Amino acid sequence: MHNSASILDYHAQQRPDSVAITQGEHALTNRELHRRVNELAAGVSALGVRRDDVVALLMYNRPEFLELVHAVNRLGAVFLPLNYRLSEAEWQYILHHAGATAVVTEREFLPAVDRLAPSLPELRTRVVTGTEPVPDPWTGYEDLVARHPGAHVEPADVSADDLQRLMYTSGTTSRPKGVRVTYGNVHAKNTAHIVHFGITAEDSTLVCGPLYHVGGLDMPALGVLHAGGSVVLQRKFDARDVIEGIERHRVTNVWLAPAMVNEVLNVPDREWYDTSSVRFILGGGEKTPEPVLRRIMAAFPNAWFADAYGLTETVSGDTFLDRDHALSKLGSVGRPVPLTRVRIVDEHDKEVPAGAIGEIALRGPKVFAGYWRDEAATAAVLRDGWFHTGDMGHVDDDGFLYVDDRKKDMILSGGENIATPEVERVLYEHPAVLEAAVVGMPHPRWGEVPRAFVVLRDGQVAETAELRAFCLERLAKFKAPARIDFVALLPRTPSGKVLKRELRDTPWEDQA
Repeated sequence: MHNSASILDYHAQQRPDSVAITQGEHALTNRELHRRVNELAAGVSALGVRRDDVVALLMYNRPEFLELVHAVNRLGAVFLPLNYRLSEAEWQYILHHAGATAVVTEREFLPAVDRLAPSLPELRTRVVTGTEPVPDPWTGYEDLVARHPGAHVEPADVSADDLQRLMYTSGTTSRPKGVRVTYGNVHAKNTAHIVHFGITAEDSTLVCGPLYHVGGLDMPALGVLHAGGSVVLQRKFDARDVIEGIERHRVTNVWLAPAMVNEVLNVPDREWYDTSSVRFILGGGEKTPEPVLRRIMAAFPNAWFADAYGLTETVSGDTFLDRDHALSKLGSVGRPVPLTRVRIVDEHDKEVPAGAIGEIALRGPKVFAGYWRDEAATAAVLRDGWFHTGDMGHVDDDGFLYVDDRKKDMILSGGENIATPEVERVLYEHPAVLEAAVVGMPHPRWGEVPRAFVVLRDGQVAETAELRAFCLERLAKFKAPARIDFVALLPRTPSGKVLKRELRDTPWEDQA
C-alpha cells in the first residue's frame, strides 16, 4: 500500500485526541480529521469523482485544503493545487491542460470558475467551501460532508508509480508545465525529511506559505502529518502573525521563503515574542547572506536555519545545510537528503570534478515521473535516470552543493562568466540595502554587463556611485553592476524566487 492518505487511519487509532490541524480557534484532532476525510471522500465519490480523475483545489490556506488532499487520494484520484494569484486566463489554461473534472474552491472564486466553465468541457463537478446556500450547479462543501455521516472509504490500492498530484510550475517559462508527482515521490520525500530533521509526533509546523506550492505543502507540512505531528495554518502570510503564531502554538518548525525571512526579521518589537520553541527553519530559493543568517540566528535562538535546494519536480527539499556547517559552509545549500543523489555535469552530461561549475542533476525516488502531456519537455530534462534541473552549481570536496545560477541567469561578459548571486551577495552587505537582484544587460562591447535592481531599507538612502564603489572594492571590475536601478520591491514567484525574466525585460535605454 503506497497510498499516503492511509496514514490518517493509523494516527486516528494511535493518537486519536492529538491535534492534527489548527487554524485560529478551529482545531481538528486526528480522529476528527480522519472522520471528515472519509465523509468527504464518500461525498466526492457520490458526485462522480473516480480513480485517476483530476480534482482542482483553488483556495487559500485552510483545513479543507488538507482534508481534500487526503480525501481525493483516498479515492485514487489526483489533486491539482491552483495558485490563487494567477489570472483567470492562466487558471483556464491549467484546468484545460490538466483535464480537471472537478473544482473545489472558496466563494470568492466562484464567479471566476463560472466564467471559465463553458471553456472547460471536462469539468463536471463544482464544490464551494462553507455552509451557505449555493447556486446550481454548485455543491456546498459542508453539505457534502454531512450527507455521509460515519462513512468509511477504504484507501485505493495504488502503486508507487501512480499519480498522487499535478503541480504546475510557477511560469518562469512561457507556459506552466504540469509536474507529475507520484505516491512513491511523496513517500520518499516524507521519509527523507522525517529522517533528516528527526521529525516526530511532537513536532508542529507553521504553514504561512501557500499550500498550493511545495514550500507550504511539503516543507515539511505533509511530512509532519505523516509522522503524527500537527500543522498550524495561516490563511495568508503576515509577518507579525508568524511571530505570534510561533509563540502561541509553540511551533517547532517553519518554511520561510527569502522575502518572508526579511519581513519577519523586520517586525517591530519582534524581540518581545518567545520563539524558543522553533528548532529548525527551512529556507531556500536564494543564497542567504551572512548578515541575514546572523540576524535569523539571533531572532530564533534554538533554531537551525537549513538553507535548502529543491524543485517542484522533486517535491522540494533535495539538500539542506546542516547546523554544524551553517557558517563554515556559508552560501552552500548543503548535502543531499537520504535516497537522493546530486552530481554536476557538463554540456555532454559528463560529471565534472569538485569545484567546477556545471548543471545540477538529481537522481532518486523523489524525482518526478515527467511533465503532464508533454513528452518533449520530459525528454529534455530526464536523461539516463537523471533529472537535469537547468540550475548551475558546483560541489566542493566535502560534497556540499553550491547553486551558482540558473542557466539563463548566468551573465557572459567579455568571455567571463558572472554568477549573479555573487554580485547580489556583495550588494546585500551594504547597510542601506534590503534586497538586491542582478541580471544581464546588453552591451555593445562586452555582450552583457551586470544590471542591479536594489530595494533600500526604510529610511535609508544610497546613490548609484556609492553602491558601485562599494562593489568595486569587493568584486572584479567586470562583475560590478554597470547600472543600478532603485525599486520599491522585486517581482517574485509565490515561492519567493525573484522573477529575473521580468527584470531582464525592464526597459533601460531611456533611463538615467
